[in-house]
Amino acid sequence: MPNNPIPASANNPADAFTRLLTVLDTLRTQCPWDKKQTMETLRHLTIEETYELSDAILEGDLDEIKKELGDVMMHLVFYARIASETHEFNITDVLNGVCDKLVNRHPHIYGDVDVKNEEDVKRNWEQIKLKEGNKSVLAGVPSSLPALVKAARIQEKARGVGFDWEDKNQVWEKVEEELQEFKTEFNVSDHTAIDIEKAESEFGDVLFSLINYARFININPENALEKTNKKFIKRFQYLESKAKENGKALADMTLAEMDVYWNEAKKI
Repeated sequence: MPNNPIPASANNPADAFTRLLTVLDTLRTQCPWDKKQTMETLRHLTIEETYELSDAILEGDLDEIKKELGDVMMHLVFYARIASETHEFNITDVLNGVCDKLVNRHPHIYGDVDVKNEEDVKRNWEQIKLKEGNKSVLAGVPSSLPALVKAARIQEKARGVGFDWEDKNQVWEKVEEELQEFKTEFNVSDHTAIDIEKAESEFGDVLFSLINYARFININPENALEKTNKKFIKRFQYLESKAKENGKALADMTLAEMDVYWNEAKKI
């Protein structure tokens, strides 16, 4: 490649990163598609790449993880390249900025602060962020996060400053309390209209309390739900394939007939 002076076989991380910068600079100035991109047009593509990386991690596919990490890295460099064109910042500013932040937020490594465990580290992290100007511990939770992920992050942030339950039994009692309140919303006569808005609120409380309990027993609720999604998809597609093999359409089958294939799928 005439515009790529650093060979693909470069083993030094600095050389490989420089190669990526060189490739992006070339594409930005010579490729019609890359020339047109803005931070706004890249945003949804970056989100897509991040989800593809997440899928690869859940699948445990290391080759795919490596590929997706490269795609995400390319996007990060692209944003910095765009910003450098208006002299807002460049990739050097980005890298130095994150290094400075990491050093500042790890005084137990780069300073004289003593910590006993991971919880002390998290607590110090949140306190330092407040000193840096954050008005709230929860300010660092992006508003656009999916609700399930956001709930987990909110709870982790609150825990970082000591606002938390003392043990998992208390949390489970809260789960049961919220389940009962949700059930109560539907425990009405057939002639009484259900208050959907209130029922929705109570259901949200159930989910929030379950996510809280998952955190207490070291289960990532997002990972757990996605694994269940994948499991359901796999079993349902097995059901579809077996029905097709037997010349049947799912819409024409009874639940009992479908259960036969479903139970087969569960054994695979």
